[in-house]
Amino acid sequence: MKIETYETAFDLIAETPEEAAHMRARADLMMQIHDIIERNGWTQQEAARRCGVSQPRINALMRGHFDRFSLDALVKMAAALGQRITIQLSDRDAA
Repeated sequence: MKIETYETAFDLIAETPEEAAHMRARADLMMQIHDIIERNGWTQQEAARRCGVSQPRINALMRGHFDRFSLDALVKMAAALGQRITIQLSDRDAA
């Protein structure tokens, strides 16, 4: 019996490596926005105002519902918070 291992849960649930990469990117960006909100002690209402979205959207973000956010929407939210977005590529096989 062969045991399969996966780098992340996204690699397990995604149908393709590209889909897993997209999920990871969204989840990473969501976590960073979440951390900014927490670090600043903003209420969801204040975070929503600063991000240019509704309070229910911030609630979904804070609860980790990454499936409700496009990468584009998350980039816009991060930019609204004054963040500079950078994208870094690395070889998956490199340790």
